[in-house]
Amino acid sequence: MNALSNRFSLEGKIAVVTGASRGLGVTICETLSAAGADIVAVARDEALLEETRTRVTANGRECLALAADLLDAEAAEAVTARIKSTLGDATILVNNAGMSIPRSLTEQSVEEWDSILNLNLRAPWLMARALAPGMIAAKAGKIINISSMASGVALVDHGPYVASKAGLNGLTKVMTAEWAQHNIQANAVCPTVVWTPMGERVWGEGDKLQRFLEKIPAGRVATPQEVADLVLYLAAPASGMINGQEIFVDGGYTAL
Repeated sequence: MNALSNRFSLEGKIAVVTGASRGLGVTICETLSAAGADIVAVARDEALLEETRTRVTANGRECLALAADLLDAEAAEAVTARIKSTLGDATILVNNAGMSIPRSLTEQSVEEWDSILNLNLRAPWLMARALAPGMIAAKAGKIINISSMASGVALVDHGPYVASKAGLNGLTKVMTAEWAQHNIQANAVCPTVVWTPMGERVWGEGDKLQRFLEKIPAGRVATPQEVADLVLYLAAPASGMINGQEIFVDGGYTAL
């Protein structure tokens, strides 16, 4: 392995990926395992993690599939205990699980608001809080929070989603302020629409997507692999001085 490969190698690392059963989560797991990491794939339904397991093991890495509902405040501690007893301390966390229920602010229910904020903002904090002691002990950690381009814009009919992602960016900076002294890097990845089953469900009807694409200089949405490649960089030794940043993967949308 040459010097360049070493800077992007995850050999000997354990990476936890939430929302790992479909779309972007599957691609992130596959990409990190191709770089040498063993994967802890977390999703609500373990049966849905079979494709993830297949892709990871095809890269010659171990995949621990864990069922957990991250809307449950106790789930993060339970997941962390299982990881520690099975594989040891994980030093890479990708908070990818998220949701959106498109509705106007006047139509959104309190229950929907709470679910979106709890999954998109509270769960990343709980997962990071649970895994941080192991990272601090190891004097090494990478926390990659999958945020959104929407964190910095007014996206109509997505009020709680926008609020949750803006909050996640702020939380990422606090993680950096508190944990950088322990060689832990925390960054937020802010993609535009990613063409996954969730992206298609939210944006695939009528001319909604076309109107959105007209605002993107690149003229298209992101692919899961484009986002996963940035996650790999942020998880690798090469990004050791990148900390507390919001990195946009939006085809130039926020440049205008």
